[in-house]
Amino acid sequence: MTHLKHTQQPLLALAAIGTALLMLHPSLSAQTVVPVAPAASVRGLPDFTDLVDLVGPSVVNIRTLERAVAARPGAGGAPDEQMLEFFKRFGIPVPPGMAPRTPRQERGPSEEAQPRGVGSGFILSADGLIMTNAHVVEGADELLVTLPDNREFKAKVVGADKRTDVAVVKIEATGLAPVKIGDVNRLRVGEWVMAIGSPFGLENTVTAGIVSAKQRDTGDFLPFIQTDVAINPGNSGGPLINMRGEVIGINSQIYSRSGGFQGISFAIPIDEAVRVSDQLKSTGRVTRGRIGVQIDQVSKEVAESLGLGVSKGALVRGVEPDSPAAKAGVEPGDIILKFDGKTIEKSVDLPRFVGNTKPGNKSAMTVLRRGAQKELSITVAELEPEKAEVKAAVPEPTKPQASNAVQSLGLGLAELTAAEKKELNLKGGVRIASAEGPAARAGLREGDVIVAIANTDTANLKDMEAALSKIDKSRPVNVLFRRGEWAQYAVIRPQR
Repeated sequence: MTHLKHTQQPLLALAAIGTALLMLHPSLSAQTVVPVAPAASVRGLPDFTDLVDLVGPSVVNIRTLERAVAARPGAGGAPDEQMLEFFKRFGIPVPPGMAPRTPRQERGPSEEAQPRGVGSGFILSADGLIMTNAHVVEGADELLVTLPDNREFKAKVVGADKRTDVAVVKIEATGLAPVKIGDVNRLRVGEWVMAIGSPFGLENTVTAGIVSAKQRDTGDFLPFIQTDVAINPGNSGGPLINMRGEVIGINSQIYSRSGGFQGISFAIPIDEAVRVSDQLKSTGRVTRGRIGVQIDQVSKEVAESLGLGVSKGALVRGVEPDSPAAKAGVEPGDIILKFDGKTIEKSVDLPRFVGNTKPGNKSAMTVLRRGAQKELSITVAELEPEKAEVKAAVPEPTKPQASNAVQSLGLGLAELTAAEKKELNLKGGVRIASAEGPAARAGLREGDVIVAIANTDTANLKDMEAALSKIDKSRPVNVLFRRGEWAQYAVIRPQR
């Protein structure tokens, strides 16, 4: 009966117990001894052998070479002696890139191509398109792809995108076995997954584990899949596979203090990777949208003070001049709640939604401004290199002024000069000349410019006094302020 699956064995055991009781006590009838079925189905550990047979032929080893080997920080030092001893003790060939340096390598640059690194990849099409990580192929002069049947090909880079760490390479081959792409939306936390790759150059290595979390934010444009699958240097670019034999991610990063696996690894969701690879295959580059805002997360206390209830949306800290956001009327201090009909739960959702929008597209955007929602229309532009940060203007000293209400918050205030307004591109506001007590504890400091308090614009000190006269002095008050170019919120709590 060894061909029966593990899930059948508990029921067979119960049946055997019932038979034994009948043999020992013939007076007992089948009606008296009734095997009790388990309350829940008992599952055995998964068998990955069929998955390895199915997907294994589609996973490749990628070796990178460079023509000039010079000392590089972190890459050209001595190899890990313990790891080399491990390979030596068990008779395992030392992977390329880990071998001790030869005297010729130590002397300096060489025209002959030398090993640089090792990674993994998987076949996208029968005619030789392969997906891997951008960091695997970055800076390589030559790429060598080894198939599971030990055939080796030179490869060329079709395109690579650093922002998502996705690359597509091509080898001249036909009749290859492409992977089957899975649906990430069906992926559940806790389900079994498997990885195949070349950790430390050990080709065709299989590891397995479970999905630990989804939508893990570690980058602007990627909600990573977190797993506890053993991933090490050399696994990069290899596939993460579900129990249906479908690729649902690209193994890309690990969380480690030692450089090796420590129980947490991250994979790029395959739907995001395919979106990028489609553009790389057609144009060799990735086009993304941009709207020209600097954003931050909305804290819990700011959300409560603004009446949001829960922390959600993206706080606009700054708006680039002449950007799509500026033309659409977005202001520093706005909280973007929706973009193109999609709700922004976390601030990192916004660059992802905007980045996936085709430049030139006109999108609807919902913002919260001074406690009221506004609908804006914005035309998305193409993402361009980030601009260098502009130094904040040093305000000219002016005589601070403060009423009792202002002083109770620990603030000393001054009117903005015309030069300050022009320098900061502000129509109005009041400059903090001193911040003590409650204001200092809220994070405010000298030189900050308050542009709104308690959801009321403050173009000058008169507006500030009027707004303060209407608030409950015993309750926290939200303050929207500018520090240099960027806007942010603070919540001042009254002194008790």
